[in-house]
Amino acid sequence: MDREAGILFPIFSLPSKYGIGCFSREAFEFVDFLKKSGQRYWQILPIGPTGFGDSPYQPFSAFAGNPYFICLETLVEEGLLNWEELNSRDFGSDVELVDYGKLYENRFSLLTLAYERFLEKGLDKEKAYKDYCKKESFWLEDYALFMAIKADQGGKPWFEWEDGLRTREARALDEVRKRLKKEIASYEFRQYQFDRQWKKLHTYAGEQGIRIIGDLPFYVALDSADAWSHPTEFLMDKDLVPSVIAGCPPDAFSATGQRWGNPIYDWQAEKKRDFSWWIRRIERNLEFYDVIRIDHFHGFAEYYAIPFDEEDARNGKMHKGPGMDFFASVKKQLGDVPMIAEDLGTVTKENVKLLKDSGLPGMKVLQFAYTSWDSVYVTHRHERNCVVYTGTHDNTTARAWVEDLDDGSRDFVRRYINSMDTDYGRFVWDFIREAYRSVADLCIIPLTDYLVLGREARINTPGQPAGNWQWRLKPNFLSEALAGSIRMLADTYGRLPKGE
Repeated sequence: MDREAGILFPIFSLPSKYGIGCFSREAFEFVDFLKKSGQRYWQILPIGPTGFGDSPYQPFSAFAGNPYFICLETLVEEGLLNWEELNSRDFGSDVELVDYGKLYENRFSLLTLAYERFLEKGLDKEKAYKDYCKKESFWLEDYALFMAIKADQGGKPWFEWEDGLRTREARALDEVRKRLKKEIASYEFRQYQFDRQWKKLHTYAGEQGIRIIGDLPFYVALDSADAWSHPTEFLMDKDLVPSVIAGCPPDAFSATGQRWGNPIYDWQAEKKRDFSWWIRRIERNLEFYDVIRIDHFHGFAEYYAIPFDEEDARNGKMHKGPGMDFFASVKKQLGDVPMIAEDLGTVTKENVKLLKDSGLPGMKVLQFAYTSWDSVYVTHRHERNCVVYTGTHDNTTARAWVEDLDDGSRDFVRRYINSMDTDYGRFVWDFIREAYRSVADLCIIPLTDYLVLGREARINTPGQPAGNWQWRLKPNFLSEALAGSIRMLADTYGRLPKGE
């Protein structure tokens, strides 16, 4: 990997019209901003269809795209919607936080209307649409069926459906396919539009020399098309009830641990199948991204399993993960897949060894660094094969972080990065500069830090059930001057893309 830089900025945070960031003109303009800024990478979060809690890390499918990201203006240009229909709906504020409730009420109904016009125009008969549905049939048919049944069931999770549907009995599924034929096809249409629009944006980014880093969540949601359609991939009993679920053990932050609720993979069975489901999943992610950031990399080394009927995580047990068998299989079947390991959290000998054996770059987050001089995150302890961040989507912004530090810790940070100015804005840029001067091959900075925004711009607060994944950039907020300042940093610290 060359010495380069990039910006962390989720799709939903783009200043697009109609309530949420999407694959709109503003997304292409952000690609232009990245190029002007001397950046090589755009890191986005997972782009799967979000469910309860709006978290992109708990999607309804590990293969599908988020229909919220479909640009409605493009559908108008294609004659599938009109401006009056768009402007008569309430999507919430265009310049503040995402209002997922209003999006659910108004955006999906417009996509249904667009599908009806798609049928009227006979576009479902076109070769491009048929080829797409055939190519993605492995996951698309089950996903569309799952979503149609879920809507028909009033949103109930699949494990609360009647037995025939819950256990996927052939007769029950045949009946519901006939009864909900149009609804199922509508979900397939949304994925087709998502893929077309994303491919156009992704191609444009590539033409500008910008590579996309996207997240692959380690676990899937229990209420997902994946758990429903491929139960043999997970540790479930004959009645499709998970025997164990994911979480983490008690620690200094929680005396009872954390009970995440995700189903846990049957790694022994997966290994016998040469990790075929995971291979398909990675192949699908490579259609979306140029580089895959594997969330919760530690889970491949060891994972914590909690009995399903336990109320908290105290009686869980640690188990050995698939380890290098998994990564060796990926390399054998797919070659050298560009990946970044999200190796944050509790450090053990097992996950340190796996990171070294896999050869993947790990992450160094500067907000975690200043606990002592020998922290693994301080810049004098970095190695080249890693990615340095000021913070991630799970951290508060750099400005809010330094504001919240106690006087002693703040003084330590200031002395370490040689930033004695009391102005928080100048401190944040000194903090960014500290990341840029790291020997790490890749430096990723959240856009919110370049803008010196405070806690109002935090993307996610782990453990907080509501109020996350909502921050949006205000329109016309990115200037030529800011692009020039970022480019100067990249030039000063040798991170401009080759040839610039």
